[in-house]
Amino acid sequence: MSPMTSESGGASGGKTGAQAPVRITVLALLVLALIFVFENTGATRIRLLVPEVTVTVPLWTALLATGAIGALCGAYAARRRG
Repeated sequence: MSPMTSESGGASGGKTGAQAPVRITVLALLVLALIFVFENTGATRIRLLVPEVTVTVPLWTALLATGAIGALCGAYAARRRG
């Protein structure tokens, strides 16, 4: 088998050319999300699933926790997809 027909995808390594714009986009969205989170610092009341239970937390904490849960769910779905 010659080097040109190997299964590794040659010297380019496959998808490396498309990863740079995707990483830049994800990084930009992450920075914008963090700016949004830390600009919203007021307190907010959150009603939990249990009736009559509310907690008061800074809005940035709730937004950051929601974003982290979303990121974990997205990472799990991406890993399952392959």
